[in-house]
Amino acid sequence: MSDTVDLYSDRGQLLESNVNIKDLAPTRNKAIQKIIMDTKRSVAVNLGAIEKAIATGSLGGGKKKILGRTLNYNLVENHGAIVDAVKEFVQVKEGDDTVVEALSGGKQILVQLPESRVKYAADSTVSMTVSAAAFTQAILDIYDTDMYDSMVVKGACWGSYPQTIGMSGSPIKAIIDIPARNEGLGYSMRNITSNHVAAITRRNAMNAAALSSIYEQTSIFEMGGAIGGFERHQLLGLAYQGLNANNMVYEMVKENGKSGTIGSVIESTVTRAIEDKVIHVDKVGPSGYKFYAADDVAKWNAYAAAGTLAATMVNVGSARAAQGVAATMLYFNDILEKETGLPGVDYGKLQGASVGFSFFSHSIYGGGGPGIFNGNHVVTRHSRGFAMPCVSAACALDAGTQMFTIEATSAIIGDVFGTIDEFREPLKAVAGAL
Repeated sequence: MSDTVDLYSDRGQLLESNVNIKDLAPTRNKAIQKIIMDTKRSVAVNLGAIEKAIATGSLGGGKKKILGRTLNYNLVENHGAIVDAVKEFVQVKEGDDTVVEALSGGKQILVQLPESRVKYAADSTVSMTVSAAAFTQAILDIYDTDMYDSMVVKGACWGSYPQTIGMSGSPIKAIIDIPARNEGLGYSMRNITSNHVAAITRRNAMNAAALSSIYEQTSIFEMGGAIGGFERHQLLGLAYQGLNANNMVYEMVKENGKSGTIGSVIESTVTRAIEDKVIHVDKVGPSGYKFYAADDVAKWNAYAAAGTLAATMVNVGSARAAQGVAATMLYFNDILEKETGLPGVDYGKLQGASVGFSFFSHSIYGGGGPGIFNGNHVVTRHSRGFAMPCVSAACALDAGTQMFTIEATSAIIGDVFGTIDEFREPLKAVAGAL
């Protein structure tokens, strides 16, 4: 692979020139590796929720409440002592890379396990289990809780575990879900909802697409989908769709943002592909219809993926409603195929996923919404990393029309993980690591 690209910011500013796409792979890029490691080792702890749970006896999530089992502990007010105790429990040795940081006046706590704890673990749940145990022990020690009341503290920190594997009702939240809920091997990094991504990036659509693309494509690498010739296919998609390579997404959105449509973004995509000699007219039919041929199939896929994202931003951005993302992905690729005679993104898999997406999110089935989807879902998993960046960007542009809003599903995730630079601004982080 000798492909080189220029990387641009979410404001169209040049960040890094002549970047070999191999240096964007999760196997090489230090910023992407840090994002993945921090995703696995970090949790957000709602200390205020723990205090409320033990004060009311509301343990285990839902409407569960144990009457008469309450404790009046001033956890938020005394967060300094709790932070110090938790750090002592979590760290492997003095001065290692453990982080236990109070946010929002102590109502929320960011915990990052030392990498040594993550490296020995088989999966990422170690961040949740170690944090739950550390907060339980810290509170028991600081408030001298006896054996009869200790179950209240344990229930407030662990939720309904072990009755539910997912620790239902626990105020300790990771970005990724538990591996037991994965659709297949290597899906952990795709198991991150689009609302979470939009919240972490502070509703910046370009950075939301970038972070989502990093998670998606890293997962494709993990599941063996980027071996041999497929590696270039995936990395070009990561570069052009996720990381705004050659400023393509930004320029197409700017060109079509004021009065453009899905159709006009298709025109921009095809025009750019012709100018860059990615495709050319192969033959002309009796009607004058032009059949195109791709000189570089993988790069055509990347251009189409970038165009799909640009069309999403134009269409969803005009409505400020995330629900339009499924139809945008579907019809952009449907019309693109009819315009060129070439396959849409991922050889039709994105278009197929979009049909199911519409049904499951807001059609006959209903009951969902773009914000609670992830690449691990039975619908969206069929696209090899190219659907979720569009969905995350759409959620970032949504103005509160979703049934499941970002504030309802991802507030603490955004508040806590949005303080980490690499998560909040992945475009700058990836370029800065080159």
